[in-house]
Amino acid sequence: MEKIIVVGANHAGTASINTMLDNYKNIDVTVFDANSNISFLGCGMALWIGKQIAGPEGLFYSDKEQLEAKGAKVYMNTKIDHIDYENKIVHATTFDGKQMESSYDKLILATGSLPIAPKIPGADLQNVQFVKLYQNAQEVIDKLELHPDIQDIAVVGAGYIGVELAEAFQRNGRKVRLIDVASSSLSSYYDPEFTKLMDENLSEHGIELHYGECVQAIKGTDKVESIQTDKGEYKAQMVILAVGFKPNNLLGDNHLKLFKNGAFLVDKTQKTSDDSVYAIGDCATVYDNAIQDTNYIALATNAVRSGIVAAHNVCGTHLESLGVQGSNGIHIYGLSMVSTGLSLQKAKDYGFDALATDYEDLQKPAFVTEDNQPVNIRIVYDKETRRILGAQMASMYDISMGIHMFSLAIQEKLTIDQLKLLDLFFLPHFNQPYNYITMAALTAK
Repeated sequence: MEKIIVVGANHAGTASINTMLDNYKNIDVTVFDANSNISFLGCGMALWIGKQIAGPEGLFYSDKEQLEAKGAKVYMNTKIDHIDYENKIVHATTFDGKQMESSYDKLILATGSLPIAPKIPGADLQNVQFVKLYQNAQEVIDKLELHPDIQDIAVVGAGYIGVELAEAFQRNGRKVRLIDVASSSLSSYYDPEFTKLMDENLSEHGIELHYGECVQAIKGTDKVESIQTDKGEYKAQMVILAVGFKPNNLLGDNHLKLFKNGAFLVDKTQKTSDDSVYAIGDCATVYDNAIQDTNYIALATNAVRSGIVAAHNVCGTHLESLGVQGSNGIHIYGLSMVSTGLSLQKAKDYGFDALATDYEDLQKPAFVTEDNQPVNIRIVYDKETRRILGAQMASMYDISMGIHMFSLAIQEKLTIDQLKLLDLFFLPHFNQPYNYITMAALTAK
């Protein structure tokens, strides 16, 4: 019987465990996780903090009991002390101090990512918070409920998580300052024409934006009292650090090859440099179809797919990843923004001679007056090959499904010229006969 150990049971780990147990027999699956819960949807934390959902219960889709009912042995609150890769033994310590040794034939590392902790004075003060785990969100909510004097909150980092949390705290009735060294929010995903839309949206809803500012210190005696940047000092009773994440490679032990950012380097089957070890989710690399090379893109959707791929391979069925495009989205105060692949700036940074075609129009014909909103679209493509490299869309209308087509277009190396004549249906209830996708393609140089 094949002995398989999975270290980590969040999105990637849970996907791999379920895939193995649902599709294969004669396997012995053991799971170790340092946390007390499984499958927490961290993307829902902002909704919880902002009181847009009733509570956290629906943010979990699996648990220890479900996995054990399928046949896995699951050890929660268990720390991995060391992995002996040569002898294929995992050394662990349970929550009650019991030492464990477990051997494996195949090992799946799903250790996720860790929040980046900036080294600034005052980072150890009370009410300086990370918001990644369920426990982090619960702690923040408890403090907001128990301490109504916490009114000024500084969110450091204007990526997806920072922007979502800024909205959440404002909906919770707090005054929010959003601070980032970059010149706008969401600059990793969108070009300035789109980040401007989000920044205006945030400002209109009372979020105080402090871009182009570098945090120098967090001040206070025991608790946070203010935050100091190179441009000024601002009142704050809580500081949220959301400056990014790094892959958790602590168990690699210099045995496994790493990507330039420290992620476990894997092939399209999720196998590491050790034939018996696979890595999935935020701790591992992906194959990026936009740049046609290895990359690091930490998204829950990528994690789930990588878990499925690894599960089949460790159980003897060869399966390769199709690669990813980094498709993503955000919804803030009714504004939906979605993107996939490369922004124009990122494409140029990667060395592409890239162009962009932009178009703005109503979602539906002008004679449809109900629920008809403007839509902005940008398609990024390579000047020489004409291959589509990325797309961005924004609207108060839900245009999120449209980005899936562009994700597939990048995967299949579709050109901007092929998109011009793509068969897109028309019905006034949904779109226009000359819709913004077609028109953006037709007006491309």
